[in-house]
Formats: sequence, C-alpha cells, structure tokens
Amino acid sequence: MENNNTPTVKKTFPVLQMGCASCAVNVENTLKTQEGVVSVNVNYASSSVIIEYLPKITNPEKLQKSVQSIGYDLLIDEGENKDQQVQDINTKKYKSLRKRTFGAIILAMPIFIIGMFFINMPYANYIMWALSTPVIFWFGKDFFINAFKQAKHFSANMDTLVALSTSVAYAFSVFNTVYADFWIQRDLEPHVYFEAVAVIIAFILIGKLLEDKAKGNASSAIKKLMGLQPNAVMVVKDNGSQVETPLANIIIGDIIIVKPGEKIAVDGEVIEGSSYVDESMLSGEPIAVHKVEKEKVFAGTINQKGSFMFRAERVGSQTMLSQIIKMVQDAQGSKAPVQKLVDKIAGIFVPTVIIIAIIALIAWILLGGVDGLTHGILALVTVLVIACPCALGLATPTAIMVGMGKGAENGILIKDAQSLEIAKKINAIVLDKTGTITEGKPMVTDIFWLNDDESKKDILFSLESQSEHPLAEAIIQHFDDLKPTPINSFESITGKGAKAKIEDTTYFAGNKNLLIEHNILFDNNLIEKSEELIKQSKTIVWFSDNENALALIGIEDKIKPTSREAIKDLKDLGIEIYMLTGDNNTTARLIAEKSGIEHYKAEALPHQKAEFVKELQAKGKIVAMIGDGINDSAALAQADISIAMGKGSDIAMDVAKMTIISSDLKKIPAAIKLSKQTVATIKQNLFWAFIYNIIGIPIAAGILFPITGFLLNPMIAGAAMALSSVSVVSNSLRLKLKK
Repeated sequence: MENNNTPTVKKTFPVLQMGCASCAVNVENTLKTQEGVVSVNVNYASSSVIIEYLPKITNPEKLQKSVQSIGYDLLIDEGENKDQQVQDINTKKYKSLRKRTFGAIILAMPIFIIGMFFINMPYANYIMWALSTPVIFWFGKDFFINAFKQAKHFSANMDTLVALSTSVAYAFSVFNTVYADFWIQRDLEPHVYFEAVAVIIAFILIGKLLEDKAKGNASSAIKKLMGLQPNAVMVVKDNGSQVETPLANIIIGDIIIVKPGEKIAVDGEVIEGSSYVDESMLSGEPIAVHKVEKEKVFAGTINQKGSFMFRAERVGSQTMLSQIIKMVQDAQGSKAPVQKLVDKIAGIFVPTVIIIAIIALIAWILLGGVDGLTHGILALVTVLVIACPCALGLATPTAIMVGMGKGAENGILIKDAQSLEIAKKINAIVLDKTGTITEGKPMVTDIFWLNDDESKKDILFSLESQSEHPLAEAIIQHFDDLKPTPINSFESITGKGAKAKIEDTTYFAGNKNLLIEHNILFDNNLIEKSEELIKQSKTIVWFSDNENALALIGIEDKIKPTSREAIKDLKDLGIEIYMLTGDNNTTARLIAEKSGIEHYKAEALPHQKAEFVKELQAKGKIVAMIGDGINDSAALAQADISIAMGKGSDIAMDVAKMTIISSDLKKIPAAIKLSKQTVATIKQNLFWAFIYNIIGIPIAAGILFPITGFLLNPMIAGAAMALSSVSVVSNSLRLKLKK
C-alpha cells in the first residue's frame, strides 16, 4: 500500500526468538500484512529484518506488537547502546543454550548406555523414564513452548517437528512401560524409546549451539568493523587543556589530538602535525598513508608514528566507518534472488513433513503386519526428527554474510546480495578514464599564452574557480597565489567546459569544440603546441575571450601503477574492456594503449556514456560500469553492476552497487572472484540441504525396509538433522579461507 506522495522510512531491527528458517518466513509474512508496510526482508542468519514502511500509517511499536502476537519479538530501541543490547541478549541466549545442551548430554549418556547395553537390567525402563523426563520437559522445554505459540496461530516451524516427534516417542514409551502387558498379551515386545528422545534433544541442542556459534562467526566482519572505534578520545579545549571525552559526546568542530598507536575516532581534517596512518581496515591497502595539514582522516584508521591534531567534521552515524558498517549490515540482510525460492519452500516445508510423517504412520499400520504400529510410530518420529528446514534457510544467507564480510575486510563494499550474485556473470566492463584508470589527480605541466601575454591569467583562475571539474582543480592549484576576480553569469557546459562574463567580455575555458562552436579564432602557433602536447597524451584546456584563443593549458593525469595489471586480469577472466572518456581522441588512444585496452570512446558526454552501456546491454552483455565522478552517475545507474571508486564523488558512491574504497582497479577482479566463490558456496549449500532432505525423509519413513530390512534409528536421524545445519554454515565459513 505504497503512497508515492509520502516518503517511506527504511529501518533494520533485530528479531528475537527465531529458531529456524520457517520462523523467518512466519515473521516476514506477518509483517507484510501490516497496514503501511511497503517491503519486508527477514534474514534468519543475521536474526534481523529490514522494513520499509509509511510512518504516517504505522510505526515500530505497531510492528513489534504484530511480531509479538505470533511468538517472536522485535528490538525497536534505537538508542546508543542498541548494538550492545543485542549482543547482551545473544550472549545470554547462548549461555542458556549451552547450559541446557550440557545438561541434556549429561542425562542422555546414561539413558543411551542403558538403552543400548543394559536394557534387561531391573527397572531399566523406569530409570530411563526418570532421566529422560527432565531432558524433554526442562532442557528441551523451549521446543514445546515455541511449538505451542506457533500452534495458537495455526502455523508450524522446526520446533513443531521436534516437539511432535519427541512427545510422541516419549508418550509411546511411557505407555509401554506402564502397560507392558498390553503388548505381551499380543505376543509383542513392549519397546521403549526413552534413549531416542533424550539423544534426539541432546543432538538438536548441540546442533543449535554449533549453529549459533557459526552464525556469530559469519557476522564477524561487522564486529571487527564496530571494534575499530575507540570508546573515548582526547579533546583539546580552547585554553589548550586536554580532556578525555566519550566518543558519543564528540561534536562537529571539536579539536582532537591523536598520539602514536591510537585509533582515530571520527572523520576530520588535520590542522596541525603530520603522521602516517594505517587505513587498511577501510581500503584493504597495507601501505600507510602520509597525513599532513588539510588532509582528511577517517574513523577506525590507526595512527602510526607521529602525533597530530584534527578537527572533527563527521561524527556518529555520519562517519565513513559508520556508513560502511550500515552498508555491510544492509547488504548482509538483503536477499539474493535464489533465496526467494528457498523462502517459499521453507514456508511449506514443515506442514509437508508433518503430512509425510502421518502418511508413513498410516502406511505402516495398514501394511506393516504385527509390528506395524510400533514401526509406524518410529517412522513418524524419525521423519519429524530428520527433516531440516534450517539447512535450507541457512544455505544462502550465511554464504552472503561471509562473502560480504570478506569483501568489506578487503575494501570491497557490496550494497546488496543481488549484485554479489550477478557479478560473476559480468562479460563487459566499461571504465571511466579519469580517477579510474588514471590517478585522478591532474596536474598542469605546460601553459602557452598567445604572444606570451599572461595578463588574463587572473580571469582564467577566476573562471576555473567556479568549476567543479578535476581539470579546473588542477588549474586552480597551479595558480594558487592568485585572487579571484568578480564574475557575472557563470555557466558550466556539461562535457565541454565553462563560460563566464567579466565586464562586457565573455570568456571560455574548455575543450576545442567549445571554442569552435562559438567561432573563436585559433593562432597557428598555439595549434602546433597543442598537437605536441596531444602526442604526449596530455589533456588540453583552451582559454579564450569571445574572439581569440588566449592560452593553451596542458594537463597530465598519470595511469595508476596497478591499472594495466588489473585490466590484464579482467581480460584473463574473459571480460571485454571498454574505456569511455570526455577527453580528446589522441589522449584517449594513448591512455588505452598504455593500459592495454582495445576498445575506447573519446569525447563522450555523460548521457553518451549511459547510451553506450545501453548499446552493450542490447547486444546481450552483462555490463559493469566503473567510475568515480558525478558525470559517471547516469552510466552507473544504467549498468547491470555499478562500481564506484571510493575516492570519487558521493553521488557516484550513492548510485553504485559496489564501492572500491582504495580506488585500486585490482580490486575489481577480486570482487568478481569473490562473487564466483560466494555463488558456488550457495549452490553447494542448497545442493546438500535439498539432497539431505530428499534422501533423508523417505529413508526415515521406512522406504528401504521392504528391500533391505533397514529402519533408520530416530537417534541417528537427530544427529543427521543437527549435522546438516552445522555443515551448511561450516561450508559458508570456508569462504573466509579462500584466496
């Protein structure tokens, strides 16, 4: 019920008390039906939900009540200690689970030994009954509590399967202990399955314990990022005194002193001193960056040798580190396209298993002869125990969490799971030149004035001071000792340059086409000089009044040391590389040759870049666009995968689905490789989860009995169910070790 005129709010809340993938589906379906909710995405692996809603219609309190009504909870507190609160809840839950698991194991062991080896000892059944009762009703009580909550709302989950199977086996065993004569009179052995009940609960608790531990490991990247900020910093007051101040109390404008070995707390600008700062946790680059006055520093980075003071510019949730953490959290909570199918299966899984278990029971009673009822009850219990929706539910999100966490640790930020899944299919990459292939730090190398007359250089400086183009910045830096002249009616001409009026004269600064369009005359000497500079692969900026070209500026932007190697790596992956630039054809050709690119397009305007991406897509290509500027944003939005170089514009980073923080092209093949590894892991996980259930459930029902006489023991089924979830999460964690 989205209203286009009303802004929506998108928030992430921790979900409490989810026990399996079916729980996640139940929570998601409940929230989707709430009035005012636009979209919902529940992630079982991270125990969180991303909700987009209309704040005029609903609010977190209403959403929390809807989730509580079906037996779960949302943590809607958004205070400073929210993350700590979630951690405390999870730690408390883990400790409680560990106690119950060890308690169940301690009691299950003697029951198992009696049931397997001393079944004929006096009072064996009564001893096992006494020991199994606390296992099922105390250590395993959560299964029954949660199953009852689900039943009240006509839904079912993993707890339903465990509660049904163990209670049926327990009740059957109690009957056979108290009314043994009922079977003896019919010449049947009154078997008990107390050991199966105890061992099943112990195994499932062990599985949950290992699963919780593994899920914690899967989200370790976020914890590492969160641990990068110090709790307190030294703030320098106006009188020069230093006061230790909690991080939460830092405000924009505070002067902070950083000593050797300390972590930088917030983003800011160095105002005094210099040092080398380790930015590897943000960029993935091992080489420390030299920081001097006016250089930017970022939260989470580590100062090395020197001391310096900096002014806080972005604090709290505005720092780059906080934005990275939020981006990674949102990405880890997003769903890959394949997950939607898995969610549908998880949603109908438990009811289907219950139906299969009942069919197995009826079939055994009708066709199983004298032991039909006993075997039927065993089959019912075993089917309910062996079925595992958790393995299915964990298959995709755990791989996504580990993959994105690994990316974040290496300076590759991925905005959503869909991008991670598509990246492996990329077969064409479009690269911007400036700041992507090149350093993005253009420097003026040559200036030639008409008749050596430099009298208008202050006008050139003033005109370029109004422009935001990187080439203009290079010219401003070159004339940094000049002061701007007042300008009238400045106009930026996209892809060509700029013009402005000073007194009664119009001046132009830009490429040659801009001047030709306005019928400007070119001096032959300047033309010759421009041809020389072009041969050296330098970019030309022309400066003129409304009649004649007055100056020629040669600007050079060096190719990054790693660009050529990165382009070779991408070609080795079978990807076609295209370079687009607004620069002239000769410079574009020389840069393309130096970096090993065959296909390029020069003098491309922003809308032409987007059109070029469309043309490649029309040919069936899966296109990645890589850029760093505002002029790349249209092409980034058009591409199948958009990748921003992190030291570029905020707009490019907002539009892009991936961000390479270090601006090193070598990270692109690494991102594609990570995508391939993650998708391969998802496929492996889903294969094993499906195969496990497809094979396990029929065997549990007794399908092999008529052929081989084999019946699966419920205890083995419990162990298999626990191991299936653990194996899926463990397989995802293997991603961390891959190079």
